[in-house]
Amino acid sequence: MVKPTDSELEILHVLWLNGPSTVRQIHEELSRNRDIGYTTALKLMQIMYEKGLLTRTEDARSHVYTAAVSEEDTQRSLVDRFVETTFRGSASKLVMQVLGQHKASREELDEIKNLLKQIDQNTTDEK
Repeated sequence: MVKPTDSELEILHVLWLNGPSTVRQIHEELSRNRDIGYTTALKLMQIMYEKGLLTRTEDARSHVYTAAVSEEDTQRSLVDRFVETTFRGSASKLVMQVLGQHKASREELDEIKNLLKQIDQNTTDEK
């Protein structure tokens, strides 16, 4: 999987949230949070299309773009790479760092506990 840049991730987030969109729609959404020119958004999306991150169809005079990669697959790929390069493959170091730096809500902690129980159960079942 091609690793998207931060700007490309912004565009993917808009597409994952809103579904197929034109450059104008993406530009309008991105402009809510930062100053970005229409031609910059267009160029980024053209590059993303060439990289295989987006697909496009021609609808009348506008191209409609769709994310060619899923949010889950992208997150998995980015996290895998991050863990390998930053924490030398240690998921526990990542989790300890995150929980040490970020105040997790009760709900998040409960989700983490449930996930750990599932992982432990799956490991036990495999033996």
